[in-house]
Amino acid sequence: MSSSLDLTKTYTSYSGVDIKVVVNGTQIGSMQAISYAIQREKAPIYVMGKVDPISFSRGKRGIAGTMISILLDKHFLHSDAFMGSTAVLDADEFIAPGSQSSPNAIVPDGSTITGQVLTGAAGTPVTSTGANADSQLNATLTDFTGTSSTISRLDGNRINAPVDVSSLSAGWRIAPVAYVDQILPFDVAIVAVNEYGQSAQMRIYGCEILNEGSGFSIDDIVVENQMTYVCRTILPWRGIPTEGIFSPADLKVGKQGRTATPAQQSQG
Repeated sequence: MSSSLDLTKTYTSYSGVDIKVVVNGTQIGSMQAISYAIQREKAPIYVMGKVDPISFSRGKRGIAGTMISILLDKHFLHSDAFMGSTAVLDADEFIAPGSQSSPNAIVPDGSTITGQVLTGAAGTPVTSTGANADSQLNATLTDFTGTSSTISRLDGNRINAPVDVSSLSAGWRIAPVAYVDQILPFDVAIVAVNEYGQSAQMRIYGCEILNEGSGFSIDDIVVENQMTYVCRTILPWRGIPTEGIFSPADLKVGKQGRTATPAQQSQG
């Protein structure tokens, strides 16, 4: 005779509450949605005397999608997964005060990225680490009345400086990224585990963020940050072995603690 436990072994399905998005080993807790689409060029081949195509040629493939994160207390760029990310940027590039790309920007572990000067309140350089650095950085972000409210070049010493052809590297700096489109390619792991103990994963490899957009109004309950991306390849959904972690056979039903029979276990 079938029991309710038999029904739990019939199908495996997942909803959004079962799914977590992991980037650089860190869960993106503000992720609300992620999607992808795979497109490929295919063209029919025609010859004279035939109305129907005799074959189809295959061309390029492209993979693209969207990511939507919710603004909680900080931008998606400043999440733990991307905090401290760097790229090679033009030394003449303009940056906003208090941005992650500001010189000597403070990363989560309290260290600084050297090479430039991050100005705090009233233009004082932020050179401290730890708790004191946090207070100075907060002052930078909240002070819009002094010199810190003025945008500046990544390297202020290069204003109108001639190009040094003998040292081309002088025109660039390794600096923290200021925009999500500057983030270097990254992989996304999507993990799903439902209450029946079934689990699966998919992966998106080599993500490059292209566009970003957001908006807010009096009628918005939440603030969304929408991004589009392209990637190299995708590993479709597949089951994850959970041996040694947990097993559907460990599930119990009712006050008697009835466990699955061997036959029921085999169906899982």
